[in-house]
Amino acid sequence: MDGLSRILYIDLSEKKSWVEDRKDLIEDRIGGLGIAVKLYSEGCKLGSDPMDPENPVVFAVGPLNGLYPSISKTVAVFKSPLTGTYGESHAGGRLAMAVRMAGYGAIVLVGYSDKPIFIDIENSEVRFRNAKPLLGLSSLEVEERLRTSTRAVESIVSIGLAGERVCFYASVNVDRYNYFGRLGLGAILGSRNLKALRIRGSGSLKPIDPEGYRKLFEKLYKRIVETDAMAKYHYTGTPANIMVLNEIGALPTRNFRESRFEYAEDISGERIGETLLERKVSCPLCPIGCMHIARLRLEFAKGYEYEPIDVYYNYESMYALGTNLCLKNPTDILRLIYTANLYGFDTMLLGNILAWMTEAYELGLISDRDTNGLKLNWGDIDAYLDAVKRIAYGEGDLYIYAAQGLKQLTDIYGGRDYAMQIAGNGIPGYHTGYASILGFLVASRHSHNSNAGYDIDQQALKKSFTDEELVDRIAAEEDWRNILVSLVACMFSRRVYTPDLVVEALRTVGFGYGVDELMEIGREIYMDIYGLKSKEGFDPRRIYIPRRLFETPSATGVLSEERFRKLLELYMERRFKSSST
Repeated sequence: MDGLSRILYIDLSEKKSWVEDRKDLIEDRIGGLGIAVKLYSEGCKLGSDPMDPENPVVFAVGPLNGLYPSISKTVAVFKSPLTGTYGESHAGGRLAMAVRMAGYGAIVLVGYSDKPIFIDIENSEVRFRNAKPLLGLSSLEVEERLRTSTRAVESIVSIGLAGERVCFYASVNVDRYNYFGRLGLGAILGSRNLKALRIRGSGSLKPIDPEGYRKLFEKLYKRIVETDAMAKYHYTGTPANIMVLNEIGALPTRNFRESRFEYAEDISGERIGETLLERKVSCPLCPIGCMHIARLRLEFAKGYEYEPIDVYYNYESMYALGTNLCLKNPTDILRLIYTANLYGFDTMLLGNILAWMTEAYELGLISDRDTNGLKLNWGDIDAYLDAVKRIAYGEGDLYIYAAQGLKQLTDIYGGRDYAMQIAGNGIPGYHTGYASILGFLVASRHSHNSNAGYDIDQQALKKSFTDEELVDRIAAEEDWRNILVSLVACMFSRRVYTPDLVVEALRTVGFGYGVDELMEIGREIYMDIYGLKSKEGFDPRRIYIPRRLFETPSATGVLSEERFRKLLELYMERRFKSSST
């Protein structure tokens, strides 16, 4: 298993590191998410503050990373400052390959550094370096400073100003265009005085069945490049969703007041592809190039003085910082995305917060005094750029509270009926129906990508499901996706890596699981996570759902909160009927 069972522990307080062999975890939970949850649970202090330095931060990879196409992600598990309990985020880039080539299956961080540091890992060597010269720099600048011309696989992981200032939804950048975006991992690293990690690996990976591996690799590669299973992600990227969701009435607009945007075509993935797209970027071993990079010219002085910048854009950022704020110019949206990434914010929750602030200002809930004179109006790009800067620097009480998330804002000012968050995390850009809301609520990490409830809703537009079928689909999808995240696969490749092909791929690296066994492991991982959250007081039946979701028509019509609550009870009954959790 080429070092997958070797876990690198790093103590920031003592400035020391050591390796433990945990074959027991690999045999029980495969890798990736499965082992990350176990490692996190071994060290997590239940009921503690998320910033407690004894709570571990785990970065984990899986048995197929570095071997198969589009198996390119790393999973991070930590205690989230937004939810107060279990947090999980995924990122692409070179990190998974670097960790595996360095000879590890996971990296576990504990402790707190008394001064700013960055960790430099090269194969078996771990060094603690002074990060004071990096303070105040954006992740993009840190990446440029730390990148070297090594022949090893190298990955740079870093936080920006939002992370340094412990903004609760600070992201973590990986290799410039990739992010651990959700649930505030950047805040946790910032609270530990950890500005960056640089990982270099120069090892190699060898499948136990080279011939079987070669044949399967070719088969999977052809499915990726010669079928339409992943074509959307190459041609238009996820911004293709803008026109699709707008057409069915599921595109959140003006803080979810509406579900269609009259300027959708002007900011669509197709339009940006025609006018602003510069290039496409891939993760290692992936031929798709799903990361679409636009080129902008920003004027920095009079007399035709421009700075060319490249901006990675995707659907979630385009919705949150575009349609949800009524920005109709694609250049304006890209400028806002770039600014958010420069400071190191989760673009989705930032968009939810800016939309709430605009509506609260419009309704008189917050005043010019609260905003320090900033007038927030729908579609005003200059006001939004200014607001992002003020949140990053904490310029006034409103912006300090805004840096702590929507729940903190509504606790202080009110307006929770239109604060688009569930369990502390910002709601994604899919107002498709019951499954999208239910799926987001019950998902182990409160992500639409955990169980694709939004996709189940869209299937229901063509074929109706009974309530039992709907909740069972959500549960089964999350169980299977837990396996994919234990590999650690990119979710864009989920239609390529079908259960039978995953079984075949695992056999080439020494695992003998069948499909049913994998599904059971996926279910056990969900129960492991839910058990941790439950012990810290989480119960989805007690979570407030914004009333706005039951007022604005979705793709499946106006939703009934009464029916939603019945679906939630049905889910809990069927999901946990044979569990002790």
